[in-house]
Amino acid sequence: MKLITSLTGAALALLTLAGCKTPQVIDSTYAGSTFAIECMGTDLDGSQTLRSWGTGKNKAQAMENAKKNAVRAVLFEGINAGTGDCNRKPLIFEVNAEEKYEQYFNRFFADGGAYKAFTSMTDEKRTSRLKSTNSAIESWGIVVRVDRAALRQRLIDDGIIKP
Repeated sequence: MKLITSLTGAALALLTLAGCKTPQVIDSTYAGSTFAIECMGTDLDGSQTLRSWGTGKNKAQAMENAKKNAVRAVLFEGINAGTGDCNRKPLIFEVNAEEKYEQYFNRFFADGGAYKAFTSMTDEKRTSRLKSTNSAIESWGIVVRVDRAALRQRLIDDGIIKP
């Protein structure tokens, strides 16, 4: 009985230590996977710090797509992964709102579009590259801050949601 307890304790200690450090480069077995946007915390000004993933032809494009994915999640999906600090509800509850206001969101999410005003990189050093067998596409994870309060006010001002 003492041997089983000791082995169980050792196994738990090993698992705990193995889970302490997140690898900077993620194995290619995950290359086809999509990762959920994760909450990493909130600030008193109504912004949320999120880990988001994006793909592109190069690192810069993948990082911009990760920012767009973070804003899109705050708008339409809500943030359900990570810490429980973030508001889990999306800003827009209307069904098919992205299609209904397609012209608005096409301009909003265009390269260099309005979405950029609501994002900022919180820590440039906290990026992760996803290794892939396809050398034409790069996948990057970033930590990005999304100003949820200002984004909500913009949607109210533009008539997309009601106060």
